[in-house]
Order: sequence, then structure tokens, then C-alpha cells
Amino acid sequence: MRPLRYVAVLLVAVVLLAPGAALAAAPGAAAVGTVSLTFDDGPHATYTPQILDVLAAERVTATFCLVGTQAQRYPALVRRIVADGHRLCNHSMRHDNMSTWTPAQIEADLLAANAAIRAAAPDARIPYFRAPYGAWGQSAAVAAGLGMARLGWTVDPRDWSRPGTDAIVTAVLAQLRPGGIVLMHDGGGDRSQTVAALAVLIPRLRTDGWTFAVPPTLTPAAA
Repeated sequence: MRPLRYVAVLLVAVVLLAPGAALAAAPGAAAVGTVSLTFDDGPHATYTPQILDVLAAERVTATFCLVGTQAQRYPALVRRIVADGHRLCNHSMRHDNMSTWTPAQIEADLLAANAAIRAAAPDARIPYFRAPYGAWGQSAAVAAGLGMARLGWTVDPRDWSRPGTDAIVTAVLAQLRPGGIVLMHDGGGDRSQTVAALAVLIPRLRTDGWTFAVPPTLTPAAA
């Protein structure tokens, strides 16, 4: 094998085996693109474990945007999220609208949320920050200074409004484009429809040729 070709094969192998690499689409499906699943407002005692069970059964890695007070309330679930191999995202301490806050106020909040998460999982990496309500203000810049990338979204099925399982599935399929980041919720209310929709969406997306990946560290802003 020629040296350059050997190097190319090694590079491909590294990409495919790297942590967070996209999981393959269904056999025989034409490749469409990658999709990232993200869940906000948890952890929740009922719905986070159910979502984790679906993800484990389907072998999909997702990103969980945790609220600090919820992490304090359910530390065992924070540890399970990490143990299952999912990514963590800071979603503020109390889910406040930060759009008019000063950088100092934002930094204090984000540090408190990180501390709450790491009290449950001391070695956890928190590579992302997502502003509550998508109301960024100066929070993206502050988060960047703390080593967290702004995590936006490109697909919003408004699952928090409980429109019905079928409506959630239909909205995701209609809005999704290659590289899409799907916003869903595991906390903040009754998320039984989200759990049911997830169980339908993952196999459907695989059948349609999508692969699952974690978001890059530079992501689209919220619409």
C-alpha cells in the first residue's frame, strides 16, 4: 500500500472510531446527513430516565442541557447521563431570561450551574451553553470565556406545548436539514409525548438515511 493511501485509511479509521462520531444509518439507506438530538430543562425524575432508556436501546448519543437546580435535585440522573456517554450543556442555574443581564450576573449564574452539575458528576465536561428561551443577550460571549460553546438549534417541534406525538414527529421531519440540531425537552412538565415521539423518530430517521452525531462546538443560533 502506498504511504499516502495508508495515511488516508488511518485518518478515516480515526474519524469513524472517535468519540461522538456519527452512528451509521440503517443498512441499505442512502446517506442524507447528520442530526443531533438535544434535551432541555432536566433532569426530570420521570422523563429523563425514559429518554435515556430509548437512547440506550437505539445506541444514540444526545446532549442534555441541564438546569442547575434540577441537577441539585436529581444528582443520580446527572451521573447516569454522563455514564451513558451523553454530552452536557449548561442551561443556567434557574432557567432565567438573561437577555438584559450584565456579564457579571451571567458569569455568576453560569458558574453556579456548572458547580451544581459537577457536584453530582465531578469529572464531567460541560462543552456547551444554551440560553433559556433562546434569549442570548451577552450570555454567548460570557459562556465562551468560560470555555463553553453556544448551542443553538435548527429544529423546534415545540414539544413543550404538548401538541401530540404525531405532531412532534411530523414537525421534526419537516424542519430537518443536514447538520440539524433538534430541540426537545426532558424537563419542565409532562414530557410523555416527547418520549413517545423519540421512540418513533430515531428508527424513522435511520430508515430515511440520517446518522446521529453530537453538535459541533460552533453551532447555529436559535431562530
